[in-house]
Amino acid sequence: MNFSNLFKIALRAVMANKMRSFLTALGIIIGVASVITMLAIGQGSKRSIQANIAEMGSNMIMIHPGADMRGGVRQDPSAMQTLKLADYEALRNECTYIKAISPNVTSSGQWVNGNNNTQSTIYGVSPDYLEIRQLTVEDGVMFGDADIKSSAKVCVVGVTVANYLFPNGEDPVGKVVRFGSIPFRIVGVLKKKGYNSMGMDQDDLVLAPYTTVMKRILAQTWLGNINCSAITEDVTEKATEEITAILRRNHKLKDATDTTPADDDDFNIRSQEELSSMMSSTTDMLTILLGAVAGISLIVGGIGIMNIMYVSVTERTREIGLRMSVGARGIDILNQFLIEAIMLSVTGGIIGVLLGIGASFAVNSIAHWPIFIQPWSIVMSFAVCTLTGVFFGWYPAKKAALLDPIEAIRYE
Repeated sequence: MNFSNLFKIALRAVMANKMRSFLTALGIIIGVASVITMLAIGQGSKRSIQANIAEMGSNMIMIHPGADMRGGVRQDPSAMQTLKLADYEALRNECTYIKAISPNVTSSGQWVNGNNNTQSTIYGVSPDYLEIRQLTVEDGVMFGDADIKSSAKVCVVGVTVANYLFPNGEDPVGKVVRFGSIPFRIVGVLKKKGYNSMGMDQDDLVLAPYTTVMKRILAQTWLGNINCSAITEDVTEKATEEITAILRRNHKLKDATDTTPADDDDFNIRSQEELSSMMSSTTDMLTILLGAVAGISLIVGGIGIMNIMYVSVTERTREIGLRMSVGARGIDILNQFLIEAIMLSVTGGIIGVLLGIGASFAVNSIAHWPIFIQPWSIVMSFAVCTLTGVFFGWYPAKKAALLDPIEAIRYE
């Protein structure tokens, strides 16, 4: 018996029980759709995080104070005062692998302009901060070295802060606003960057000279952290080693000798390359987990196909006996039921692919989650559902092929 006849017989069997066939394929449909949707969400999140990290500068290096023991108690890094202006100046003057560097001190509070106010964070930085964080002044200018030397009360505001303080659309440049009781003159407005993938508003910030924030707001002599960018991404590791050597020398930390171990660093250095690698591995693990959980429904769908094929073999035992008595071989019976199982799984796979693509776009439009549908996820899901049909359909088909024709005809 040729395959075209076997295909027609299998198609008639499927169409004779439309509802049962649909319910059988439903497990495959849900499984394929779930795998495609979950992988799309996982890959979309990964790409969104990578894009946000790239926006911050793929060659950015962040230096933070390290935790330390004081009186037997480990201190929080944010409470440490190990980074000084002398460290910043030494790094700026001596490092050969960095192209931009900026100290960073922060404070949060209320910004006021007449009857308008908003809560925001002020960052005390140097002009290099724009290059490091890939920010651009769209209106006005960035404050300069003269403002830093004189601790001038000037600032550059983000779009969100400007909109809250000047809701009527007037130009903020040149206007004086207050941070608590301290007046600041706005000299520039940053170009809009929008929200990142973690929902943080990248335009809700104010930049001011670090000397101004340290002296007039925080009254401190130490730095919160130091940000810098390597000349290229390829020399990030060399830049990190150079920074470590300079800071250890400045902080008078002893190197290891034959009799004594080296002093621990009282600072931490993190690069965007390291952060990107860590986030990529985390999102990859999450994507695999999501895909594995969704893939369980494919196995459940396959078991459903095997279950229904068993029922089909039992219902059509007399038909099988008649076919075999008029010359049908065991291989023909095997192929007939195997084609029927594959037909159910492939049909479910096609519907599942369409449903998965539709569900992915629905998640993106309704929940605003980033998605990215990779072609291999569709091919893989479709291939797995086809193999599922073959794997779970083979045993019932084999059972049908091994039936004794005489016993099958007598079956009631």
